Amino acid sequence: MSSASNLQNNPNYPNHPQGQDCHASDVPKTQQNQRDDTDHDASLEHEPIETQTSSTQDEGLYDDAEYDDELDDEEVLAFDDEAATVAHSGAQGDALEVSELHTVTQEQAGQRIDKLAADMFTEHSRAQLQDWLKSGNLTVNDHNEKAKYRVKVGDIVRLEAKLEQHGSDQPEDIKLDIIYEDDSVIVINKPVGMVVHPGAGNWSGTLVNGLLYHYPNQAHLPRAGLVHRIDKNTSGLLVIGKTKAAQLELQEQLKDKSVYRHYQCVVAGDAPSLARQRTIDAPIGRHRTQRTKMTVTSTGKTAITHIMKITPLSDTYSLLDVRLETGRTHQIRVHLSHIGHPIIGDDIYGNRQQLRAGLTPEQRQAIQSFPRQALHAYKLGFIHPETGESIELTAPLPQDIVELAHTLSDGSFTI
Repeated sequence: MSSASNLQNNPNYPNHPQGQDCHASDVPKTQQNQRDDTDHDASLEHEPIETQTSSTQDEGLYDDAEYDDELDDEEVLAFDDEAATVAHSGAQGDALEVSELHTVTQEQAGQRIDKLAADMFTEHSRAQLQDWLKSGNLTVNDHNEKAKYRVKVGDIVRLEAKLEQHGSDQPEDIKLDIIYEDDSVIVINKPVGMVVHPGAGNWSGTLVNGLLYHYPNQAHLPRAGLVHRIDKNTSGLLVIGKTKAAQLELQEQLKDKSVYRHYQCVVAGDAPSLARQRTIDAPIGRHRTQRTKMTVTSTGKTAITHIMKITPLSDTYSLLDVRLETGRTHQIRVHLSHIGHPIIGDDIYGNRQQLRAGLTPEQRQAIQSFPRQALHAYKLGFIHPETGESIELTAPLPQDIVELAHTLSDGSFTI
């Protein structure tokens, strides 16, 4: 494939020293979905500050969030680092069979099973988990337990259930920005504002609706072949399997961390401070009272984020290249807010920390009016599920983020 770069020579791929990007302009497009070939690598005029991470940085990466029915912004369809499988029982519209397994740790011992289940299986609502406890779909050591049961170290918490789909997802003639396509996979550059798949309040206009229109055979795959997700108000690259075998193989790559992704984001933070916090290792769990919000908590799941490059825009704002080692709900957004450097435009985790001293009226207005989190999934690497070839793809920084960076840098930022 002309579009596949040699990841054996790529610094972002495990244990390999150097390499080059594969750009969308090198890749054949579908006739249905042409894209404008501009610069596909957000090269920076400023000299970036390289940062080092621990040895774990060379592992592949999960995405920014796990699937969560309670959230509009959804990210990972596949797996996190615990045993989890998602199988499909038939054609589009059938139930999804969910099988998840968790072993209780020392830190989790003593918690009520209903609370622990809500923290472990964040892709399902508390009400749904309560129902599964009562029905016997959610068990402890293969026994039915009441919600008040307190777990012990080594207890095996098992979830075996079927998720009914909300009818059949409908095909819609939605333009898709195809970065790469062959007989096994599709890579799409998702625009900001597009929900990945139908759900509560978003039954149409989603990426899945568009996929089903342009690729009718995707109807026979779970979630139309989706492997992972990114938030509604995050833009960037998504990979889709065109066959069941390809979808499952890519999900396994997410599970074993041979898929990696990089994000670019604009944050409130000076380069020296950010360089001192280049690896953020802080567990993430659901907020105790605001159930649609995540937070850093000692009872959360392991979450590690690496800041790979820092490009100063001013004394108080920077453009980051961020790489994920784990994939928790809203991980990048939560972690950067946690260290005091929130992403511009993040209305959940950004708060007043976005506004720093010394802003001009134009810069203040640009920050306050920015309509989404300035976060873009710009680089994706994976092993081709059929050929075994190493693939790396990039998507350019969207114009709205470019303009924001330009304003915050007093016009000196260019790509």
